[in-house]
Amino acid sequence: MSLLIRSFVQGPVHTNAYLIADSHTKEAAVIDPAWDGNQIYTAALTEGWRIAHLWYTHAHFDHIAGAGAIADMLNPLPLIGLHPADHDLWKVRGGAGYFGMTIDHGPEPVIDFFDGQILRLGSSLLRVFETPGHTRGHVVFYAAEDQACFCGDLIFQGSVGRTDLPGGDHDTLIDSIDRVILNLPDETILYPGHGPSTTVGIERLNNPFL
Repeated sequence: MSLLIRSFVQGPVHTNAYLIADSHTKEAAVIDPAWDGNQIYTAALTEGWRIAHLWYTHAHFDHIAGAGAIADMLNPLPLIGLHPADHDLWKVRGGAGYFGMTIDHGPEPVIDFFDGQILRLGSSLLRVFETPGHTRGHVVFYAAEDQACFCGDLIFQGSVGRTDLPGGDHDTLIDSIDRVILNLPDETILYPGHGPSTTVGIERLNNPFL
């Protein structure tokens, strides 16, 4: 096990943000900086971790709202990654205005995620899987060595992501779960965008949507 993981529940819809670091180099990434960037940055500082990356599973406002605050405190700026199919959603601040909110979504993403891409965090490796359905450009990050999958709003404990927002499609989402999540080992821990963590095996047996 080489990944260190801290989780935070933040913002008006209780979104999970994940601060992960390589245990050897202390290089860190924030997966979905949900809302309170200061809290995440302070936690990294306390741990002695250096945030070098912001990785977005998708560009909904509640998954990117803390990015601006984190970037403001970092020099050099973090490398920010997003699937290109969600760039237009990012440009409209993840639809925050639709819900009557204003957010600071930070610097523009500079890394385009693609299926099969390998992300390096120190000596730790995470693979990107394209998993559209919740949004057109939704992805998940899978760390095989650590038996961990950061799955955004694709699948939750006992549920799946909503598909009634622009870019959502239920059949596509279920196909993404079948194609990616259900092909991971049962012991893989799923770290979702909302709610408690679970495992592939538990969801395979108990999720009523599958």
